[in-house]
Amino acid sequence: MAQAITRASAPPPVRAAPRVRLPWPLSIYQTAVGKKWVMGLTGIALLGFILVHMTGNLHLYEGPREVHEYAETLRNLGTEIVPRTWLLWAMRIGLIAAFALHIHSAYSLSRMSLAADQRYPGGRNYIAASFASRTMRWTGPIIGLYLFYHLADLTWGWFNPDFVRGDPYHNVSESLSSVPVAIVYIVANVALAVHIFHGAWSMFQSLGVNSPRYNHLRRYLAATLAGVILAGNLSFPIFVQAGVIDDDGRSFVEELRHHGAAEEDH
Repeated sequence: MAQAITRASAPPPVRAAPRVRLPWPLSIYQTAVGKKWVMGLTGIALLGFILVHMTGNLHLYEGPREVHEYAETLRNLGTEIVPRTWLLWAMRIGLIAAFALHIHSAYSLSRMSLAADQRYPGGRNYIAASFASRTMRWTGPIIGLYLFYHLADLTWGWFNPDFVRGDPYHNVSESLSSVPVAIVYIVANVALAVHIFHGAWSMFQSLGVNSPRYNHLRRYLAATLAGVILAGNLSFPIFVQAGVIDDDGRSFVEELRHHGAAEEDH
């Protein structure tokens, strides 16, 4: 009788079991630990892309020809084995998948945390939460919107009336020469740096690497990564506005095409 009363008065579990149990190893993702691992690993992939992308953009300081050659090198990756741009598109698809999983795991974990909070009578007080961690719910959507605008602006040419397909130097110069667009890029990259700082700090904890002996090194690494990426990315709109990155409205790719057409005519 006492056992029955105890069972009846027992509180509900903090985390309800999933309605549909996926087969192993997909079932690991249905747990909080699995979602943290996915968020950590996809975070590493996305952080690596951001670093490589920012480093590649430094070719802007060399000039239009060098940027064009760098872009062509990316398009010709793996052409000894597969057709042109195939490997580049495979990398893009991988990044899209990593981005989608990163968002989904972050959203799922936040739902789990909210459900757990509701089971505490007085809620939970995150006294140790930093500014970066508290703003993750805001910097994430800002980065998502910025990514869409960035692609629409410099890859698809929707918002750039002087867009020239295949000429990244010209497109960057023409787009960021607009003060409102430059401000959008600056604000978005500040949000990205804040997100990277907390993401890089918590990434190791998500993967089980957490020791008071080395936590200060994690903070230094997170601050260094966020600072380097912020400085690199902010330099582009600032130096376009300063006239350091400027092609005077002349597209190197269009001139190259016209030169090739003239040679064919002769």
